[in-house]
Amino acid sequence: MAAGRLAVIPARGGSKRIPRKNVKPFAGRPMIAYAIGAAREAGVFDHILVSTDDEEIAAVARSHGADVPFMRPLALADDHAGTGPVVVHAIAQAQAAGWAVEQVCCIYPGVPLLRAADLRAALAMLAEGPADFVFPVLRFESPVQRALRFDHAGCVAPLYPEHLTMRTQDLVPAFHDAGQFYWGTVAAWQSGRSAHAGGRGLVLAADRAVDIDTPDDWARAEALFLARQKARL
Repeated sequence: MAAGRLAVIPARGGSKRIPRKNVKPFAGRPMIAYAIGAAREAGVFDHILVSTDDEEIAAVARSHGADVPFMRPLALADDHAGTGPVVVHAIAQAQAAGWAVEQVCCIYPGVPLLRAADLRAALAMLAEGPADFVFPVLRFESPVQRALRFDHAGCVAPLYPEHLTMRTQDLVPAFHDAGQFYWGTVAAWQSGRSAHAGGRGLVLAADRAVDIDTPDDWARAEALFLARQKARL
């Protein structure tokens, strides 16, 4: 394993829509344990660092094998704190501690379907270049060019009327961020650029990621996770 690879898991304590989301039990384990477990299984990281402002999250993270060498400043722990500044702060703290850091993977804490193999595959894409960010994406099930909107009278209208007469097979496929992780070089993170602006996308199957923002999302993700576990038995 080459030196200088850091995983940063940003896990603040103030989740609003699903209280205590990062340590809430998911299929019998704290949610954050899945991100830490996938990072450890990937076998490519020198350090797995959890950035948090919450003592309980810190304790749970440590108990599952992650490093929590500092508590995140409150200025980076409110509802408006972006991922980029949190990762840049973690990089600075790691470097101040004497850790060699060349490539950094930000792994979100709510990713129970994350696979270690995807972390390794994205790292290989980062090494290939030319992009200095790589992240997983999902294909939209229906063409986004056929999206509908409601007009002022409550009737539907095409969002992109210029594509109404085009055949489905002639429409450009569209993808969206899977919301699991972002690999990037230290320079890329420190530049403040978005991974969406020129990064490479690792395409995942539709059942490999669920964006967990609401209790309904949580229930759907847990059902999918348990079904996949049962299928392996």
